Amino acid sequence: MLKKLFIIGAASLVALTAVPQTFAQSIQLGPDGVRIVEPDRMDRRDRRDRDRREISERQAVRIARAEGVRTVDEVKRTRSRYVIEGLDRRGRDIEVSVDRRTGDVLSVD
Repeated sequence: MLKKLFIIGAASLVALTAVPQTFAQSIQLGPDGVRIVEPDRMDRRDRRDRDRREISERQAVRIARAEGVRTVDEVKRTRSRYVIEGLDRRGRDIEVSVDRRTGDVLSVD
């Protein structure tokens, strides 16, 4: 009888300590779909998602090179875009505007 009571008590203790951990999770809806986020990882993931929303300067230069820039003279960063200035393969001035969030080419002048 005492052994049964001890087993029931131990099982109850384990069940009660496991339940709050499952309730501490949250669900996040985003462009990657639905995912479960644990509280200690929420801040790190939010920072990573914020950083991922914007392309890097290096990626913008690569995109500009694909549009014909051979020599990069200057990279300007504005609120919504990167402006890459340089020379094309014939030595003419070229300027490529790249959207900072999507990486789309906005203009080639």
